[in-house]
Amino acid sequence: MSTFTRLQAENFSAFESLDLSFSPGINVFIGKNGTGKTHVMKTLYAAGAITGRLEGFIDKMIRIFLPYEYRIGRLVRRKRGSTTAKIVVSCNKEQLSLTFTNHSKNTPIDANEEKWKKLKIKCAYIPVKEMLANAPGFRSLYSERLVHFEEIYADIIDRAYLPPKRGPLEENRANLLRKLENVLEGKVVTEGETFFLKNNQGMLEFTLLAEGLRKLALLWLLIQNETLLKGSVLFWDEPEANLNPQMVRVVVEILLELQRFGVQVFIATHDYVTLKEFELQRTKEDKILFHSFFRKDDGEPVDISTSSDYSLIDENAIIDKYLDLYDREVHKALGGEEV
Repeated sequence: MSTFTRLQAENFSAFESLDLSFSPGINVFIGKNGTGKTHVMKTLYAAGAITGRLEGFIDKMIRIFLPYEYRIGRLVRRKRGSTTAKIVVSCNKEQLSLTFTNHSKNTPIDANEEKWKKLKIKCAYIPVKEMLANAPGFRSLYSERLVHFEEIYADIIDRAYLPPKRGPLEENRANLLRKLENVLEGKVVTEGETFFLKNNQGMLEFTLLAEGLRKLALLWLLIQNETLLKGSVLFWDEPEANLNPQMVRVVVEILLELQRFGVQVFIATHDYVTLKEFELQRTKEDKILFHSFFRKDDGEPVDISTSSDYSLIDENAIIDKYLDLYDREVHKALGGEEV
């Protein structure tokens, strides 16, 4: 089974030095805005997305990050003078590396890249912005024109359009679909390039659906068409966005189930409810790591603290804010002024 095991980096993005090991199950990234959580997920996704394909790592990184003038050197951590960045992605025993300077417009291909591509990692990246409502015509436009959209948006639409495979559904997959159908109160169908939610009221096009429901519908599609199977990897940026807290419970339940039958999961979250649901729903067998991204001082490079228990990690921005709200509430209840 192909899972990401490690990411090492020097002078890349917000990181001066990075050495991060991953759980084969669920990896939860937390931290303030601008600490590099999404950049780590995009880098891993780019490495996985090129497997089994002709495109190279540097090209995929550029199309996903969209640096100014498509210069890979723009991804180097900003310092005075010439600086060299290095990225090493590990998947079990295989490695993929990329080295470039802040002056680089292009860079040599890693000698191990062709061997890496034989891994054929099946992965999906769900961005914060939902795209299925905008899907009609987007793929043809993106393939024919130079539009300034990160390629994760085109990629996830391609995954959503995949038809289901022949044969009966596996029981665990069927159970997950039923859970989502209960929340959605229907199933997802496609007419041409338009997505609809089909329920007792008829066919409701996605442009009329709440954005949170569209995200759950996308998850339904990825499970139904077997994009998310044993050995695949799911990246999800802020799964709680636009979701009622009651639905977060279902999302966490499904992510835990996906992990249990072999899907590696990466999420970035700012949500206390999401963290608490993982704590309440997890079992002893579930493999979860919480990675906290933080800066010790303003302007300093990002550090990362990792633990299997989110309450024990250093610099937990979500818990710190929750405790701050509690303290302010108690202070105000006792007659104090807002601080």
